[in-house]
Amino acid sequence: MAPLDTKPSGAPKGVWKSGKGKGRHTPKGRQFTDEAQAEIQRLLGDRPRRRDLLIEFLHLIQDTHGHISSDYIAALAVEMRIGQAEIYETATFYAHFDVVKEGETPPPALTIRVCDSLSCEMAGAQQLKKALEDGLDPSEVRVLRAPCMGRCDTAPVLEIGHNHIDHATPEKVQAAIAAGDTHAHLPEYETFAAYVENGGYAKLKELREGGDWESVQEQVLASGLRGLGGAGFPSGKKWGFVSMNEGPRYLAVNGDEGEPGTFKDRYYLERTPHVFLEGMLIAAWAVEAETCFIYMRDEYPAVLEILRREIAALEQAGIVEKGYIDLRRGAGAYICGEESAMIESIEGKKGLPRHRPPFVAQVGVFGRPTLVHNVETLYWVSKICREGPEILNSVEKNGRKGLRSYSVSGRVAKPGVYLLPAGSTILDVIDAAGGMAEGHVFKAYQPGGPSSGLLPASMDDVPLDFDTLQPHGTFIGSAAVVVLSDQDTARDAALNMLRFFEDESCGQCTPCRAGCEKAVKLMQAEKWDTDLLEDLCQVMGDASICGLGQAAPNPIRLVMKHFAEEI
Repeated sequence: MAPLDTKPSGAPKGVWKSGKGKGRHTPKGRQFTDEAQAEIQRLLGDRPRRRDLLIEFLHLIQDTHGHISSDYIAALAVEMRIGQAEIYETATFYAHFDVVKEGETPPPALTIRVCDSLSCEMAGAQQLKKALEDGLDPSEVRVLRAPCMGRCDTAPVLEIGHNHIDHATPEKVQAAIAAGDTHAHLPEYETFAAYVENGGYAKLKELREGGDWESVQEQVLASGLRGLGGAGFPSGKKWGFVSMNEGPRYLAVNGDEGEPGTFKDRYYLERTPHVFLEGMLIAAWAVEAETCFIYMRDEYPAVLEILRREIAALEQAGIVEKGYIDLRRGAGAYICGEESAMIESIEGKKGLPRHRPPFVAQVGVFGRPTLVHNVETLYWVSKICREGPEILNSVEKNGRKGLRSYSVSGRVAKPGVYLLPAGSTILDVIDAAGGMAEGHVFKAYQPGGPSSGLLPASMDDVPLDFDTLQPHGTFIGSAAVVVLSDQDTARDAALNMLRFFEDESCGQCTPCRAGCEKAVKLMQAEKWDTDLLEDLCQVMGDASICGLGQAAPNPIRLVMKHFAEEI
């Protein structure tokens, strides 16, 4: 017997419902317009709708429209077949995405980000920000505070659109707005052709044709090269740890140089990008990596464009296959400088650090063994392979071997990147930077970014290298040296550092999330409650998941130890 057809005559085709109730004509949840769907499909084009490309797709929307509306989030969710909540959570995690809900007004077309990290604050960033807020129409231009942009040598710095203005003034900003100058400016650098002309990629070709990766590893170990992102782990040892794990394997480059005061990676990439790229390809050859991911911070738009051009040149020359080097763009999250958080971001997710073990050498990108190196580390891998380990191990000072790229800013005459022997003291560094700025007397210094805290000028004979600073409760980190003078206060500098950590904490663990916020409140008191602050520092150091929360207490402890008269 045929089923009884109870559909009313004349009812429209498609989904229908009989009986009482409205009937649902759309899926549950937020809807999107046909226009939004068409625009998302246009922006994504023929790109694969892979989950790990979510952040790249969010950049496409942000760059095109200046914000990411709920309409676009809903359409993107359908296009990628993932939940809207997942996209919303990811987009709102990163500072460079402007998510606009229904009924909200989108931000103005132009955004100015004023850096307020230590070097820029010392150079008058707060006064600059206020002058811009008072002098510009907020309906046309949005002025925001921003963390370090990696240009501490030209403080104060701001970014208007994607154009960085060094030694910024309101007058320079007005001129840039009038000229519509909001794009990144590329410096002159050594191109692929120039690098090859000088013998570039000959070593890579030689190794690929018949090299032994273990002998190259021995060269790197003999040089004494250690991880220059801050951890200081012997670089060659990583290769063996990754190679012992079954493939496929990947290489991930940590280009998220977000530690305030650090700009050495940018310095090298804006001048000789292929020295780094050849080092990366040698390391990838050593571990038989199937893909090289370069994770570069969004605050470096010129570097991103240089890398896009030069990777295309490598592909065109047949040195790498198309897609072998996968350039990924960060979105404004300091925590992604932590290697496991970077890997989460490469996978298109929030940059939350992972619990360890397992370590990334075993379980990294997409759950596969992954070799992670810093940009400058790979720069030296290339140099060592071309010129021998003597380029580093033949240099000795104060019982230390090797060279260090010191990013120097603050109250010195000539801020910049200085390549000095690894055993150099703060006096050597200041001397290389032209001495103290006129009218300033040396008072204190930050030896390796805010994570390292502050040391007094009296401790001027300590070699600034790995392992030499630990007995003093600090470390060299990324060699981000900021020099303070008699016109600065250590307590204000420490407060600036903790505000940075408060902003940049990923929020995953309570000791760091709540601890940084509590520390900032306590540090604003006229007289510090040192016992309570020490208890807080102990909890943060013992219980935080990653290095951010573990190192955030250093500025507090060192000010209490060396500058007690200020608190």
